[in-house]
Amino acid sequence: MNHAPVTASRRNVLTLIAAASVETLLPRLSIAAQRRSSLKENPMPATRYRTQKLGDVDVFYREAGPANAPVILLLHGFPTSSHMFRDLMPELADSYRVIAPDLAGFGLTKAPPRGTFDYTFDALADVIGGFVDAMGLRRYAIYIFDYGAPIGLRLAMKHPERVTAIITQNGNAYVEGFSKEWGPWQTYWREPTQAHREATRAALTDDALRFQHEHGSPVGAVSPDAYLLDTYFMHRPEAQEIQLDLILSYRTNVALYPDFQAYLRKHRPPVLAVWGRHDAFFLPPGAEAYKRDVPDAEVHLLDTGHFALDTHHREIAALMRDFLRRRIAAA
Repeated sequence: MNHAPVTASRRNVLTLIAAASVETLLPRLSIAAQRRSSLKENPMPATRYRTQKLGDVDVFYREAGPANAPVILLLHGFPTSSHMFRDLMPELADSYRVIAPDLAGFGLTKAPPRGTFDYTFDALADVIGGFVDAMGLRRYAIYIFDYGAPIGLRLAMKHPERVTAIITQNGNAYVEGFSKEWGPWQTYWREPTQAHREATRAALTDDALRFQHEHGSPVGAVSPDAYLLDTYFMHRPEAQEIQLDLILSYRTNVALYPDFQAYLRKHRPPVLAVWGRHDAFFLPPGAEAYKRDVPDAEVHLLDTGHFALDTHHREIAALMRDFLRRRIAAA
């Protein structure tokens, strides 16, 4: 193949192109080198997976962050487990010790069968209270979501001196937070017949579990692994009957709402309410209601659904960092 001779002008053009390419490439190489250096100096915090034995219950939990850092206790809800915090924990673990246990009857926590263990919210709160003591947690912020809200607020009422702040993410404590989706459950609370118990079983189907994760969330933004894991756990022996027991027990949480609210008014813990505004179960008025008892509560409504962490974990982590930096330091 014949090649045209390289003229002086052509050499000049090629030189300019090469120089421009190097100038364009050097900043990219510099940024990449900085990132590699940053990762070496500040590696991604590792999450550790452990169990804590409490009598007949083996509490499975996830933990990340320095042992001497301020603590955030992460309490999950129905029908999930500490798996819901898988993306949030690394976002916070450089500055906080983040601990997420599985409630009794959920996830990988091992608890006795029905009939030998009382699957009520009082009992679940007692287990988490024992877990907090066994872990030596004397001061902590609480992240409360769904079922985790009445459990975390029970802990706060019992030991208000321990709670540095409350982050409520679709964690309800006010009747105005309930949507019409609670109708069958509320009927079961009023009249706990077998027929009404069976009517609430619709909330435990595979489709219902998927709906909780996907409804109100940006289309295509929810990874299937979350609801598939919830589905797996729901198909274990006795799992549905345990959940039906807890659905009935939920009425005890509503009965405690005035006490939860009195605690908030009296102790005024810093409160951050981060809510998926399209939640089919807990409505935004439930978030706004916190300001009635804690006037300086901070409320943020995100463009997502019930499981806001499925799609907005980075935004929630940023809000938490800013809030905790300002409010705990000032407390």
